[in-house]
Parts: sequence; C-alpha cells; structure tokens
Amino acid sequence: MKEINNKSFEDIKKIDDNGIEYWNARELQTVLDYKEWRKFENVINKAKKACKNTGISEFDHFVGADKMVQIGSDAKRKQKDYKLTRYACYLIAQNGDSRKKVIALAQTYFAVQTRKQEIREKEYSELTEDEKRFYQRDLTRKGNYSLNQTAKIVGVKNFDKFHNSGYKGLYNGETADDIAKRKGLRYREDILDNMGSTELCQKNYQHLKKV
Repeated sequence: MKEINNKSFEDIKKIDDNGIEYWNARELQTVLDYKEWRKFENVINKAKKACKNTGISEFDHFVGADKMVQIGSDAKRKQKDYKLTRYACYLIAQNGDSRKKVIALAQTYFAVQTRKQEIREKEYSELTEDEKRFYQRDLTRKGNYSLNQTAKIVGVKNFDKFHNSGYKGLYNGETADDIAKRKGLRYREDILDNMGSTELCQKNYQHLKKV
C-alpha cells in the first residue's frame, strides 16, 4: 500500500464559498484505505453515535451530501455521501480499524487539528457581539452569492420566492415581510443587516446545507 502521510488529509480538504472547511466522506474512505462503502459507513454511524453521546448535534458535523452518479450511458443512481467537519473526521478516525497504520495517523492528525480549531473558536468567543456580527455578515454575503450562482445553474427563475423559502425554513414559516414587520424595519431595509450574530450563524449553516 502506498505510504499515507498527514498531507494527504489536507490534500482532500475542501473550502466552501463561506470559507468553511469540510471533507467528503467518499474521499476520506479512500485515504483511510476502506475498500467498501458499506464497511466505512459502519464507522461513520459509530462516529455519529459518539457525537450524539457527547451532547453535540450530529447534523452539525455530518451533513448529508448525496449525489447522482453515472452508472451507464443513460442511467444514474443516487450515491450516499457526507460533508464532514474536522471534528467528524476525528470521530471517524477514533472509531476506525486501529490495525490500519493510516488510522493511527488520522487519529493523531485530526486530534491536533481539532485542538487548533478549538483555539480559533475560543478566539471567536472572545469577540464582541458587533465583531461577531460583522464577521458572520461577511460570510453571509459570500454565501448568498454562491447560492445565487448555484440557483442560476439549476434554472431558478423567481429568486424572491427562492430566498423567501429560506427565511420560512429558518423562522418557522415566517416570510421576509413577516420578519421585517416583526423587527420594525423600514421599506427595503435589509433583514440580514438587522440580524444578531447567532441568527447570522444559523443562516450561514443553512447555506452550507444548500450549496
């Protein structure tokens, strides 16, 4: 087997348009030397259970990313996949086959990198509310741009309706007009400019699931 080093895990890391890093489970499967998806998915399920047992929402770290793949000249089928956070990868490594050398490397790599991420999150937690809101608002602008580009590609025509569905999902059925009225906003005043950092963070997570 080809020697695997820590750089391989960085090589398959992806950054979305919001600046959020993630790993595709199918690619991680290959690097961790699992030949069959069935066996690797068993490891993922153990990792999801470990995540849930710590009181952390598994859906924040194991985001469904199923896609259609070509299996013949005119045939396609759905292929299961996940977008994984660094923490999810760490849990997968912890629940992997410890007899594999690459699993031991993955455990060390993701443990160190997860700790680095925790330090960055601590720095974020020390920001003022205005600083957090400014940071999250910038991510939202990037996310909206990416979402609009993707929507154009798939043929979305009514963007007001498209974005309104996002607000309804985030605010328990409230439309953009409902939210504007509740917040007491003036005509054409941007809702996003009047969100707190927590609301904006939820909006950015919604982008991650859609893109």
